[in-house]
Amino acid sequence: METTAMVLDKVNSTQDLKNLSLEEMNLLSGEIRELIMKKVNTTGGHLGPNLGIVEATIALHYVFNTPEDKLVFDVSHQCYPHKILTGRKEGFTDPDKYLKYTGYTAPEESKFDLFKVGHTSTSVSLAVGLAKARDLRGGSENIIALIGDGSLSGGEAFEGLDNAAVLGSNIIVVVNDNDMSIAENEGGLYANLKLLRETNGQAECNFFKALGFDYYYVDNGNDIESLITAFKQVKDTNHPVLVHIHTLKGKGCPAAEQNKENYHWIVPGALDNNPAPTVLEEETYTSLTTDFILDKHSKDNTVIAISPATPGVSGFTKEFREKLGKCYTDVGIAEQHAVAYASGLAKGGAKPILAIMSSFVQRAYDQLSQDLALNNNPATILIFWGGITGADATHLTKYDIPLISNIPNIVYLAPTNKEEYLRMLEWSTEQKEHSVVIRVPMTEVVSCGKEDTTDYSVLNKYQVVESGSEVAILGLGNFFGLGQKVKSLLKEKTGISATLINPRFITGIDTELMESLKSNHKLVITLEDGVLEGGFGEKIASYFGNSDIKVLNFGARKEFTDRTPIEELYQRYHLTQELILEDIKKCL
Repeated sequence: METTAMVLDKVNSTQDLKNLSLEEMNLLSGEIRELIMKKVNTTGGHLGPNLGIVEATIALHYVFNTPEDKLVFDVSHQCYPHKILTGRKEGFTDPDKYLKYTGYTAPEESKFDLFKVGHTSTSVSLAVGLAKARDLRGGSENIIALIGDGSLSGGEAFEGLDNAAVLGSNIIVVVNDNDMSIAENEGGLYANLKLLRETNGQAECNFFKALGFDYYYVDNGNDIESLITAFKQVKDTNHPVLVHIHTLKGKGCPAAEQNKENYHWIVPGALDNNPAPTVLEEETYTSLTTDFILDKHSKDNTVIAISPATPGVSGFTKEFREKLGKCYTDVGIAEQHAVAYASGLAKGGAKPILAIMSSFVQRAYDQLSQDLALNNNPATILIFWGGITGADATHLTKYDIPLISNIPNIVYLAPTNKEEYLRMLEWSTEQKEHSVVIRVPMTEVVSCGKEDTTDYSVLNKYQVVESGSEVAILGLGNFFGLGQKVKSLLKEKTGISATLINPRFITGIDTELMESLKSNHKLVITLEDGVLEGGFGEKIASYFGNSDIKVLNFGARKEFTDRTPIEELYQRYHLTQELILEDIKKCL
């Protein structure tokens, strides 16, 4: 691979940084940006956050003695420069090794990485723990938490800062203030950051000083010399300090500087100059969602959409947000607040629709249980990207079914086609009896060709799509299509005409239907795009536990997988029609 990384060739460890001149470090920052843009444009990944933190990463490793001094990243989707400087540059210089390293910090990769993190607002809490442990054992190393890119809006960030400020010993918090989250920052805290930027850190109203931090401000957080000066001032401090640096998200890439939201994370080829061919926009479940909300809002001003700082996940584009105006709220990276806010809206007579990614809904379990379900308020929550994937260990989306479906009062629905989804949305937003969660399909849009007229207020009634005997197949949500394939293959290979059922309800059992299966069925199989333990299939297995009916549950194991190819996972979990057929034949 052709490269201009002349300075980087001399940097094989953080110690090598300390031998560089300021001019060389400035050249190095450009070389690192070039590598990041080439790599991310090839593989996809986080672009803007990594480009904005290059100089700060160089300065941190130049001033501090990492890994003896501990550097903790928040979210860690801005750790690419760090990885390049800590022995992993081959993952950015060699295209054959572009996928060798994960996009987040990973202790198994390097002693410079302290934690596996991919969710937000955790760095200060983790750093406080490291600092307290250091104090207890009589250590003297610096503990640095790097937080920013919207992470301050999460409640745990405040909790960590609140405790860090009274630690009474060395802890250094670096706030990377790039005036952005994924979309624009929202909330009073960011108004204070703006005031501090405008006054060069001199405003009397200072959130961090109010907590008790010794406060430093660097207006040009992409200037290595200024950063080195500030970090040298706070190195080896004996009390909590906070360094507020003003950086430019996406620096060095004009497109990412100008459109920070769209270039926070990019798909492969996004930086290529070749214009994409004009194609008709395909209908997706995200477009169905936004079209439904806009239409509903046009008739009812109490309909309000909510996002916890991840509008791209649900298709909540800037145009969509502007059309909703005051009836759209980005609560920041604050899933707990989002759920409680939605519950309060519902109690107050509004019709909230909260869209949230499966991996991130984990952060709001207590609010789902206490603030929403215990009060049985009729909010609508849409779970996006729920299913078994080949994602990083930090962003697995297979745990939402056991997490949500075991909370009383919540009705968790799994549509299998366009008409079901729209009917569920309409019912959920109009009914007043239940807290409703809908698992938005991850499949291509499927149409059954006719309107769904189901009354979903009659809970836990499954749909028998095709009646048969001997084997009953319950294909939940995303895996209903797999159920259809299994039924077809079973008929072809064994002559058995199985009963095919669309459960639609994740949170309950259609006991009447399950009882009816006992008369002419020997085996029930369940298919779910999620973890088996605590999931939908286990409820069915438990129901038939004292009967002669055998049950086979198909889904994912309870395990952390990390960028494991989906095909490999399907083989491991027997989630192909051929492997399922073999298991059925063995059981029969």
